[in-house]
Formats: sequence, C-alpha cells, structure tokens
Amino acid sequence: MRNGFVFGPNVCKIECGQVGVNSCGEKELRSESPSSTDKFDAGWKLENSYARLPDVFFQEVDPAPVAAPEVCTWNQSLASQLGLDLIDLPQSELARLLTGQRMPPGAKPIAQAYAGHQFGGFTMLGDGRAILLGEQRTPTGELLDIQFKGAGRTPFSRGGDGRAALGPMLRELIISESLAMLGIPTTRSLAVATTGEVVQRETPLAGAILTRVAASHLRVGTFQYAAARQEIGNLQALVDYAIDRHDSDLVGHPKTYLEFFRRVMDRQAALIAQWQQIGFIHGVMNTDNMTISGESIDFGPCAFMDHYDPDTVFSSIDHGGRYAYGNQPQIGQWNLARFAETLLTLIDDKAEAAVEMVTDVLKDYLPCYQRYWMDGMRRKLGLQSEEEHDLEMIEGLLNWMQNANADFTVTFDHLSTKKLCDDRYQDGIFQTWYQRYSERCERDSLDSSSSEALMRSVNPSVIPRNHRVEEALAAVVSDNDLSVMNRLLTAMDSTYERDEKYAEYRSPPPTGLAPYRTFCGT
Repeated sequence: MRNGFVFGPNVCKIECGQVGVNSCGEKELRSESPSSTDKFDAGWKLENSYARLPDVFFQEVDPAPVAAPEVCTWNQSLASQLGLDLIDLPQSELARLLTGQRMPPGAKPIAQAYAGHQFGGFTMLGDGRAILLGEQRTPTGELLDIQFKGAGRTPFSRGGDGRAALGPMLRELIISESLAMLGIPTTRSLAVATTGEVVQRETPLAGAILTRVAASHLRVGTFQYAAARQEIGNLQALVDYAIDRHDSDLVGHPKTYLEFFRRVMDRQAALIAQWQQIGFIHGVMNTDNMTISGESIDFGPCAFMDHYDPDTVFSSIDHGGRYAYGNQPQIGQWNLARFAETLLTLIDDKAEAAVEMVTDVLKDYLPCYQRYWMDGMRRKLGLQSEEEHDLEMIEGLLNWMQNANADFTVTFDHLSTKKLCDDRYQDGIFQTWYQRYSERCERDSLDSSSSEALMRSVNPSVIPRNHRVEEALAAVVSDNDLSVMNRLLTAMDSTYERDEKYAEYRSPPPTGLAPYRTFCGT
C-alpha cells in the first residue's frame, strides 16, 4: 500500500463565527472542465441489499443540504479498489458527491437502526448522524458499504444535530487508515469534505462529512435491536442476511446459526489479539461498536499506547477503566455473550439446549484469543516454533517493560533491529531475560536472518502517536495546513521499511506532556 490521498485546494476555517476558505498548498484536484462532467457515474455499482430487509431495520433519509461543500482529502487508491474513477470529476462535482448534495447512481440513502450496551447499560439507538448510501460492488466482486458520517439529522438522532466537525472526521481517517496500513481489519475512510457550515460544540467548529467504507455496518447492536423487538421473523431475516453476506458457505449447514456465532467469535478474537499486539486501545467497546465482519469501527476516543501499562485508558468518559487496554480481550467475550443471547431462539427451540450450545462455543473464546495472541507475539519476537514456556517468557518481557516504563512500540522495534543501546537495556532484569530469549531463538526453526526479517515485517517502527495525531489535526483546523497529516500518513505507510526520512515519527512523546485524553468528538 502507498499513501493514496489527494488533497483539495481548500480547507475550512472558522473566523469570527463564519467559515472562511484558505489554500492548503497540497496537491490539488483537477479543475473543472466540460469534458469531465459526463463522468459523474465514475464506476458506481451500488446495490441496496440492506434496504431490502424489513423496514424496521432502517429509515429512509436524505443527507442535509450544506452551504459550501469543499473537498478536503480523498483516497485515490481506495477509490480504485472500489472501482471508482474520481480523479477526472470536476472539483465542485466531487465536493457535491462527497457531501450528499448529489447522489451517485443507484444510491438509496437510509439510516440503520440498532441498539447497544453502552458501558454495560442497554439502550435502543440507531444512526444518529450516519447515512448508508448502499453497497458498492467492487471489481473483485466484494460488496462494501458506502456511508456518510456527519450528513445531518436522522430519525435516530435523539436530539443531536447529526453533524460532524472537521477534526474528529480527520482523526477517524488517520486512525482507520493507519490500522489498514498495519494490516488490521478496519473500516476505511474514502474521503473527508467540509460543508462550509459551523458545527456548534463547546466552541464553533468547521463542519465536515466523512465517507466511510466497510465490509458491512452490521453490529452486535443490530441483532440486539432485532431481538429486543421480539419479532422472530425479522430477527431471522437479519441473521440470514448477515450469513449470506459474510459467511455464505454456512447456508444449508445443519447448525447454521451456531456456526455463524462461532465464526463471529473467531473473527473478534483475532481482531482483538491484533489490537493488543500493536498497543491499540479502542476506547469504547460498546456492543454497537462491535462488527459482525470483524472490522474495527468507530474511532472516537481511541489511541495507541506509549509506555506499556495494561491499565492504560485514554477516554475522558471511561472513568472506571472498563475499556482499558488490558480489559479488551475480556470485554470482547462479554460482548459476544450479548450477541449469543440474540441468536438463542434460532439456534434451538428449547431455550436450555440453545444456552448450553452457545456456552460451549463461548468457552472457546479465551483459548482462541490466546492462540491468536501467542502466535502474533511469537512473530513479534521472531519465533516460528512453539515451546512450553513461551508464554512465561513473553510475560517476562511485558512485566519488565511495565516496570521500566518502556515504550511498547520502540521496545519491539529495537529488538527487531538489535539496537539495544539505551541505558534501560543494561538493566539486570532485562539482561537476564534477553539471555533466555537468545537461547530460545537458537532452538527455533528459523535462522537468525529469517527471524530478524520476520520481526521487521510485524513490528511497526511508526504508529500514529497521540501527540503526532494532535499535531496533524491542529495544523488543519488552526492553520489550514494538510501537509502535516499527509506526512504522518506517508510515514505510517512506510512503517515496516524504517525509512530514515521519517525517523522523527519513531520517537515516544516528549517528557513532561500532560496525560493524554481523548474525546468522542460528537
């Protein structure tokens, strides 16, 4: 992958309560030309499979009109993967497209209904500021959701304005695309466009709309919504739709619904293991933020851990540490239990039998997660074979990192490159651990050069450090400058190559910074 973002010539800035427009100086979109206006279709092949479900699962809604749409940035390489040729669209047409002022061919805009356990408490929800246009059929045959985020009020807005601010939308773009660059399943960000309007939060902010791409937006909360309505026919229609879309080989299986639950469990175990292996903290693992596809979704108070500490929490609203880094695997299991509850009536007519079956599957979650986590941690240490005491050795390293206040990403990067020059590596506890690790490597089936190559391929040298993300967002919002964000994305795209041009992105945050806090951005 290579950073495929194209940046528009304008970025919105609030001045005296109004939205002004200044040049950002980045690579510009092509100017309008009469010959390009007939290319609006641009490869759209939208389908509306979700909208064929019973209408209790959605409400038709159009994106709100906006005052002055402008393209901030869009991902040309992702557009190509979707089969879209946007580069020749006039800038004004592209801006209208990316803010919902002109619908692409085949679009049927809807807001999806769902429920969710939010910090443990159940509530009925729905897309309060997101609008699904449909599903794009890609050149490879995939069916991918195209959704606007921040496109105005919907019937599920619950008193909100349905809008989004530029900073949080760019934050989602940076984090989601960074996860994609790291090889972790995630929703993607096709574009961010500004609306030319003020969004009122604690202060007036420039409004924006994110175009999100997902395998689907089916969440655990979608199934909770269906189950809570106690309409078995609608629930079965939803589950059958999900199976057909994500696990079509299970159609006709004698235990279709139980095996579907097992598939979702496996995907979530694999995803959370990958989060743990790079120090990613989602921040709000509510059941409405957990996808059936196994993709990461909804990037509000998420962040990457600097020094290793299982109790790390960044979210300003997670006062009890429910979604701390070390709790994520167990929360995944708790969420899956809530998902299992929605499927019981379909798995077996007898409630006790259904509970017993899903319980047996759910018991496999932690061992399944542990296998994925151990496999990934062995790769991070350049190991291919398995030995009985590997877990003890890995935990020994993590315990040392916590006690030494060592940076998670930097430590594994240094191990990958054998650059163990820092004073902390002279610590006796680390030296003892390293001797044991070296002996373990000698017994492994990989030779030293292959082991190092493996480590370099899975241990990132650059992550979207919290202070770097804030730096990039401030440059856009305050100074109309997209170049800082572009450089961060480019550095992320070179993370496994360790390009010296981006050496400054490898360092932990400067000492003396205040504890980092993240916010949902709504």
